[in-house]
Amino acid sequence: MHNVIARFIDMYNLLSADNLSPLELVYHKDIQFIDPLHHVTGLSQLKSYFANMYANVQTIHFDIKETFDIEGNGFVYWQMRFQHKRINGGKEVVVNGHSHLRFEDDKIIYHQDYFDAAAMLYRNIPLLKQLIGFIDKRAAK
Repeated sequence: MHNVIARFIDMYNLLSADNLSPLELVYHKDIQFIDPLHHVTGLSQLKSYFANMYANVQTIHFDIKETFDIEGNGFVYWQMRFQHKRINGGKEVVVNGHSHLRFEDDKIIYHQDYFDAAAMLYRNIPLLKQLIGFIDKRAAK
């Protein structure tokens, strides 16, 4: 396992609303962070993104399932468990996903997360859940 991937995994076990300093040890100052809901450029914006995320969840935990290091690219497969008071009635939500990482200067310069945003968010908000269920039924015909 690439040493940056190991630091990346360790970092996610340390991060909290009160402790975002590990981001600086793992991410390059020019980081490009992309997920299905956000596109963040630079370490300063990434810190703001994480501060907002951790401030709005009651709990969050990542279980790392598998990692690969292929020609300067890292791939981390994970399961995220979180609770948010306005999502799924405050009950735990479980989302599977993976991260594609690229390295520069022994840090992560590119991080793209792939996950099902509907499973994470839309299917856990009552009105949207009903609408998506209706669309799913229509599409299955």
